[in-house]
Amino acid sequence: MRKTRIVLAIVAAYLILILFGHLPDHLILFPTKAPIDAGEAARKMVPFQNGELEVWTAKSHRAKQQVDADIYVLRFYGNADRADRWVAAEAEEWNGRAVEIWGMNYPGFGRSTGPARLSRIAPAAVTAFDELKRHAAGRPIMLYGASLGSAAALHVARQRPVAGLILHNPLPLRQMILRRFGWWNLWLFAGPIALQIPRDLDSISNATAIQIPAIFLLAEKDEIVPPRYHRLVVDAYAGQKRVVTLRDAYHNTPVEGAGLADLDRALDWLLPRRASH
Repeated sequence: MRKTRIVLAIVAAYLILILFGHLPDHLILFPTKAPIDAGEAARKMVPFQNGELEVWTAKSHRAKQQVDADIYVLRFYGNADRADRWVAAEAEEWNGRAVEIWGMNYPGFGRSTGPARLSRIAPAAVTAFDELKRHAAGRPIMLYGASLGSAAALHVARQRPVAGLILHNPLPLRQMILRRFGWWNLWLFAGPIALQIPRDLDSISNATAIQIPAIFLLAEKDEIVPPRYHRLVVDAYAGQKRVVTLRDAYHNTPVEGAGLADLDRALDWLLPRRASH
């Protein structure tokens, strides 16, 4: 009888943890709120659900000269990163293009209202896009997602009209949880956790439904999302695509040097400089 009670208690604790513990959110998202020097980027607060989204914006030198940008880029970052860290620097990485970057902090990150939940990322991303669309006044909008941000970008691209996609180390979250982390726990944790990943963030499903052109930036030595998982998204993607291999790069290695030059050539394919003056 005592052993039976112990077993039942363990089973009950397991079910409570799986069903009510928000395990995917705690295991995948690492929100921070500490101040970060955003350089010349400007903060914009966008109404979202019962709070606000923090968006950081910055223009390239060419866009400042023209007053307005020719191209807008909505940027989504990784599961432990923040827009305020990167937006100002990234605005100058477009090789003379007149670009304005909008980088979104996920709910619970920076000054974006929490809680930090995977289920809130997709609707937040669409909200940020809709706000940018009003600002862009008909000019093209690209999406640029890195790691977890690639899942947000793919969701928006499936829901809204965009000019193109850049996906850096794309993450098929559900498949990676099952295949990479399931074996050691006999899928007792990996299975239920994978099932709780929001459908909106199913990169494989979204990739098969998108026809717009995309650039894939793939780190050759990615230690966080192994390259075989990148390829699942690349192979599923239904639209035209260009693959840029980042030689000797790890998951968080910045795109620079030869990789940045290759990206610029791919951008000439994705967004010809027809808008430049």
